[in-house]
Amino acid sequence: MNDQPGAPDPAALASTVAGIAERSQRLLLDYMNKQNGAPGNLDPLNVQQPFLDLMSRMMADPAKMMQAQISLWQDYMNLWQSAARRMMGETPPPVAEAARSDRRFKDAEWQDNPFFDYLKQSYLLTSRWLLDTVNQVEGLDDKTAKKIDFYTRQFVDAISPSNFAATNPEVLRATLESRGENLVKGLDNLLADLERGKGRLQIKMTDLDAFEVGKNVAITPGKVVYRNDLIELIQYAPRTAEVHRRPLLVIPPWINKYYILDLRPDNSFVRWAADQGHTVFVVSWVNPDEKLAAKSFENYMLEGVLAALDAMEKATGEREHNVVGYCLGGTLLASALAYMAAKRDDRVKSATYFAALTDFAEPGDLGVFIDEEQLRHLEAGMNERGYLEGAHMATTFNMLRANDLIWSFVVNNYLLGKEPFPFDLLYWNSDSTRMPAAMHSFYLRKMYQENKLIEPGGITLNGVPIDLRKVKTPSFMLSTKDDHIAPWEATYAATQIFAGPVRFTLAASGHIAGVVSPPNPKNRYGHWTNTANPPTPSAWLANAVEQPGSWWPSWAAWIAPFGDGMVPAREPGTGKLKALADAPGTYVMVKAQT
Repeated sequence: MNDQPGAPDPAALASTVAGIAERSQRLLLDYMNKQNGAPGNLDPLNVQQPFLDLMSRMMADPAKMMQAQISLWQDYMNLWQSAARRMMGETPPPVAEAARSDRRFKDAEWQDNPFFDYLKQSYLLTSRWLLDTVNQVEGLDDKTAKKIDFYTRQFVDAISPSNFAATNPEVLRATLESRGENLVKGLDNLLADLERGKGRLQIKMTDLDAFEVGKNVAITPGKVVYRNDLIELIQYAPRTAEVHRRPLLVIPPWINKYYILDLRPDNSFVRWAADQGHTVFVVSWVNPDEKLAAKSFENYMLEGVLAALDAMEKATGEREHNVVGYCLGGTLLASALAYMAAKRDDRVKSATYFAALTDFAEPGDLGVFIDEEQLRHLEAGMNERGYLEGAHMATTFNMLRANDLIWSFVVNNYLLGKEPFPFDLLYWNSDSTRMPAAMHSFYLRKMYQENKLIEPGGITLNGVPIDLRKVKTPSFMLSTKDDHIAPWEATYAATQIFAGPVRFTLAASGHIAGVVSPPNPKNRYGHWTNTANPPTPSAWLANAVEQPGSWWPSWAAWIAPFGDGMVPAREPGTGKLKALADAPGTYVMVKAQT
């Protein structure tokens, strides 16, 4: 009988293992059945040809390859000498160091234990050498070089010693202390993620039972006052006795759900904007299925932005509005304003863009997923189903920050056997949405692949060729310094395109945390401002002034004059549009298929 402290119950462990074996067999059979007769595409990401081109270029210059090998050998010689000196009691400086922000090696053993310190430095040297070697190959076109760099980084991240049980000191320690129960629990977590994803690995990033939309996230009071096939329009209850005359419309991206801007009371942009005296309306996009396959980018403008503006006029009696567009919602807003400029529609008096691209010439790492071969493969799947699965976009975005959004959870959930912490932002991130086939194909081809939005007349919406250079609406552009989805240098291009005045502000952190950055003592992120918009982003940053704290108050001061005075507060449902449902509405509740 095993009565040692901390030892797992043998009967419970045996039962768990038996259950794992049964579930594993069922999952394997399900997977094999799905593969039978399935159309095959062995290279859907179109990775093979770029790496064949790379190998061809490398073999054509053996002298450079030899030099690279010698360089690596010299680095290893330095590492071996450093390790030997440490074994003799010296404290030599490290040959290779991880970045301070690299959380993979935060366990003390990676520094204190000579074996793990050597393993870590060996990995860092090799990964640095590999990336440098492929990036120094000459003769590759820019797109091929970027794809090679991206997938080499994916490979380098994947082979980190922190990702394997035998070479991660924290995992080894947990395995010894629990007598392997962490690995059994980790396998159980892995199977649960496969079952939840119906055969596709859907990594659990947070406690999915800790949050519920409308209960502890998306809880700012309001009413749905308008609904069509694509949107529910939410009008939020006022939080001040008087409000700005012009209402505020927020257009979130439809790639994710709107409540990123209304997570909890202390980080809700919606609630905070209402506290500043705005009558806040938010578009809640439908989570489309095959019935909406033909909905186009044009439909999203007509039935989204323009329909919302019409509905707001009925709800408040005001014709003029201020509008915010976030990410893809900002791209749509810019497109709609160009359309409205051509139609001489001047209802929008100010436009705010959160991390939004208009010039897609340099879209960052997302560009590696856009080429003809990948688009054809993607469109074939979308045309078959009528939409792009939400899990597809979620996986793509996670790959952009693989160490944070993939491998950290592999270690925590599968190797350490732990449950992820409750985190509202990651709950939202896991609540993915689908995209209609027609809209998404247009967006990827016309924006990312062809970059037609910045061409005068390059895109026609509702029979009208649009031109961003005709947009005279005053604009506030908020970008984020570490954005991996909409690089700030690329978003800055709009300052040179719009005809109206533009205030550009750069926030610290990334695409989400830099935007959802409320003014409170816990907020550690600052921002940069500059009253001028020189031709290049580097010139803008060189003369920008760093400001402490949130950018939200700066935006509030900028938009206040566009409110056009104060009027008595408006309650949702008391105008010509009656309340259809309580916020957060019904569209946001629809879960994406996996």
